[in-house]
Amino acid sequence: MNTATRDGLGVGVAVGLSGAAFGAAAVTAGLDVAQSCVLSLLAFTGASQFALVGAVSGGGDLLAASAGALLLGGRNTLYGLRLADLLKVRGGRRLVAAQGVIDETTAVALAQPTPETARRAFTVTFASLYLMWNLTTLIGALGTSALGDPGVLGLDAVGPATFLAILWPRLASEPGLRGLALGGAAVALLATPFVPAGVPVLLSAVVVLLVVLR
Repeated sequence: MNTATRDGLGVGVAVGLSGAAFGAAAVTAGLDVAQSCVLSLLAFTGASQFALVGAVSGGGDLLAASAGALLLGGRNTLYGLRLADLLKVRGGRRLVAAQGVIDETTAVALAQPTPETARRAFTVTFASLYLMWNLTTLIGALGTSALGDPGVLGLDAVGPATFLAILWPRLASEPGLRGLALGGAAVALLATPFVPAGVPVLLSAVVVLLVVLR
């Protein structure tokens, strides 16, 4: 097995297991099993999915939650611009490839030494992660829905905890990102008493985006 394939499978399987936490968080937030699975199938961007169900579980309306998730997922557009010349996908295949442009596939592809191995790494990471994420989402959603009231077991904390675990390695390694995260958290906390649930997360995302663009 070559390095690109090994890297892609390793990341795909390891990160894909987090889908179980998303399935549990989605059901706890009030989605049913089918809705949880469709969200993973169509959205397929973990941070945005956790942000959406987190806002909904906090009492936010669907519009504000969706806006925050879309804003957070907007970073994938920048990844796509970076990968377009490297992957050289043409025709209808571009729609499929676009679905796979996320943090993990971008990182593994850009870590490869040649365009050929980068394309292989992207494909393997995307395929393995997509399959694992959706399979474990189904498992997590089914298991949580069978419990009756997931909140009794504290499963309402699964989503935020997993979201933090995904972000923590980056926050630990880059002081600039820690500053942005703390600033965003401060904006959300200050806005919470004055705006409807779900809007504080959206406001903090807008502020962080403006700082990054500046």
